[in-house]
Amino acid sequence: MSTGNAPLVELRDIGKRYGSVNALEGVSLTVEAGRVTCVLGDNGAGKSTLIKVIAGLHRHDSGELLIDGEPTSLASPRQALERGIATVYQDLAVVGLMPVWRNFFLGSELTNALGALRVNEMKRIAKQELLDMGIDLRDVEQPIGTLSGGERQCVAIARAVHFGARVLILDEPTAALGVKQSGIVLRYIARARDRGLGVVFITHNPHHAFPVGDRFLVLKRGSSIANRAKADITIDELTRLMAGGQELEALAQELAGEV
Repeated sequence: MSTGNAPLVELRDIGKRYGSVNALEGVSLTVEAGRVTCVLGDNGAGKSTLIKVIAGLHRHDSGELLIDGEPTSLASPRQALERGIATVYQDLAVVGLMPVWRNFFLGSELTNALGALRVNEMKRIAKQELLDMGIDLRDVEQPIGTLSGGERQCVAIARAVHFGARVLILDEPTAALGVKQSGIVLRYIARARDRGLGVVFITHNPHHAFPVGDRFLVLKRGSSIANRAKADITIDELTRLMAGGQELEALAQELAGEV
């Protein structure tokens, strides 16, 4: 049961340990409908661990995970999906030689009473869902491997929306893309937000996060060093936090003193 206007997902002082290593410590995060929460940090900052906690891959060790205002602990990705939390990973689980519509329904195929695939229906639904997200493919019969990286990401986003996602976690969707393809993905992130989803956008690029983000969580070595609404931070400040900020300034002063 949803509790009033509670966030779709909320993390309160979440901690996660792997042996003696604190992968996350005291991290809080709110995911609201129709909003994009950007999680930024370099490699080893804790972004992947945060994804795994929300996606049900790993249970948190301390703090609270709330879904619709109710404290919970997810035991598997299947449980997360049942609660409307879908994750699109950077290394998309697609079969390159299969057509787009087959990949769209992969693992969730529609069948008739005799177990035969409802091919025409799946093609029609895939085509319409992609159009609703603004993705006008020439032919859903084309192998998904012929699409660009940005287009494949967008198909994965549309698929998650179709299968009932309320919370969409995107793991570095623009990391391996050029400027134009990154722009395409960012446009569809905005479309998912405008359709009322709560989006968690994981990235190490503040220039990709800032145009679409409503809130920004910056992680460093498993801890939060900033958690601010868009109105309370500039792109320059966000970039400075990502670049090391005070540490770089201290290093510059140290090097200047040695000259």
